[in-house]
Amino acid sequence: MPETETPLAARTRPGFMGRVHEWLPDRVDARVRIAAWVSFILEIAIVGTGGAVRLTDSGLGCEWPLCTPGSLFPTAQQSYHSLIEFSNRGLSFFVGLAAIVVIVFVSRIRAERRDLWTMAWLVFGGVLLQGIVGGILVLFALHPNMVAFHYIVSLVLVGISAAFVQRMGQPRGARERAVPKVFAILTHITSFVLALTVLVGVLTTGAGPHSGDPEVTLRNGFDATLLEHVHSWPAYTLFALTIVLLVIAAVRRLTAVRGWLIALFGIELVQIAVGLYQARNALPPLAVGVHMVLAAILVATCSALVLTLKRPAA
Repeated sequence: MPETETPLAARTRPGFMGRVHEWLPDRVDARVRIAAWVSFILEIAIVGTGGAVRLTDSGLGCEWPLCTPGSLFPTAQQSYHSLIEFSNRGLSFFVGLAAIVVIVFVSRIRAERRDLWTMAWLVFGGVLLQGIVGGILVLFALHPNMVAFHYIVSLVLVGISAAFVQRMGQPRGARERAVPKVFAILTHITSFVLALTVLVGVLTTGAGPHSGDPEVTLRNGFDATLLEHVHSWPAYTLFALTIVLLVIAAVRRLTAVRGWLIALFGIELVQIAVGLYQARNALPPLAVGVHMVLAAILVATCSALVLTLKRPAA
């Protein structure tokens, strides 16, 4: 006959929560990496769908918090604008779900990987903030300043998600500078110019024709034509700084940062071409949407570049 389990063994068997704890990753494994990449990709995707809502005049396609007074979902009587707006809301649910999964997967290693734990919570907190801001946008009829804040928060979340992806592949512990000090300072200046470029670009869009709904006539009060020129100044400065960094990296053989700089240079080149095209063709919605998504990818690339300035200490 099979041996019966002793009372002591029964008492020491882990319960449900104990089994869950044992199942969670005790290091950065494939589950953490996949969850982090999914979260990052969704943060980029929500920028694209948010742009689609605005550029197709679907910003008021649904009410808040329900789509109609009696339904969470769009009804047959509503137009395609409601479907576009609701699709963006639906994607935001998966963005939040992915953020929660990342938090759960790094919870067991939160003591030794405090950096990943903190960034995971920052992303989740930002997603909650975006949900609140999205509701306020509808209630205040797409006020341009609130729309601008909504987009900037999205870019911040893209940057944090990219930083998480970059850091999760590196060991924990002390870090030291991996590049010359001058190069590091110039890289941080470049990232600041990128932030300035994005900010002026957001203000330019807020002064332009794409309000998000045909009935919204309130804009931010700036001259859109003038801001288009002002927006180009930091943009070209950013491009020039990137070229300088590329030259220094080639001369000093800084292989750790060269790949990210090449990526940054390529995205900026495409971004400039798209910007010139949209400025000379009365801001076609598709080109504006591509410009918005490229800005998010640019922020992600710059975040990864900044994190390569340091390496684990010997």
